[in-house]
Amino acid sequence: MTPTPRPDPRPPTSHERLAGRSWNASYLDGPAPWDIGAPQPAVVRLAEAGGFCGPVLDVGCGTGDNALFIAARGLPVLGVDVAETALAAARQTADDRGIEVAFAMADALHLQRLYRRFETVLDCGLFHTFDASERTEYVASLAAVTDSGGTLHVLCFSDTGPDTGPHPVTEQALAAPFDDNPAWHIAAITPEHLRTRFAETTSAWLATITRR
Repeated sequence: MTPTPRPDPRPPTSHERLAGRSWNASYLDGPAPWDIGAPQPAVVRLAEAGGFCGPVLDVGCGTGDNALFIAARGLPVLGVDVAETALAAARQTADDRGIEVAFAMADALHLQRLYRRFETVLDCGLFHTFDASERTEYVASLAAVTDSGGTLHVLCFSDTGPDTGPHPVTEQALAAPFDDNPAWHIAAITPEHLRTRFAETTSAWLATITRR
């Protein structure tokens, strides 16, 4: 029997208000649209290119496919999310596969409450769910947990190409909150793709951003 999730004390994000349901509810009726049951190909390519050094934080990790993939390569990884159901699934998969990886409940807008810092931070599919005011808060939250000289990778839906996803982001909208925060330097923003359960390729941006 699936336990009833505890009430979420967070105020709903802009995405949750628009969707009319919490992040946790997205996982209660089967896989969420972004839950492809495997690491994102873009994350695999990034890892193979040496894009991750530990410790690694995966923000908005969901059911943990990216975190599990990175941890299986021998890096210490913490995956965080606000969806208890997703975290329970991630922990079960880690146990089933014998992969050493940690998962914890955490609000992406208040990451300073982790009281830890990371050399590499991954955001795969979270940034584009926030509105402009939330993005400013989120970027400050990320700065609080990223080591000086560390790297943040952001994968989000883009507004380019015919295969755009929900909440597509312009390159300028992606860059703006980082340009406005002196803690960050944008090293590169390049076209990429994200997979969903309904599309093999959806236009995306991959931003590589360093913590000053």
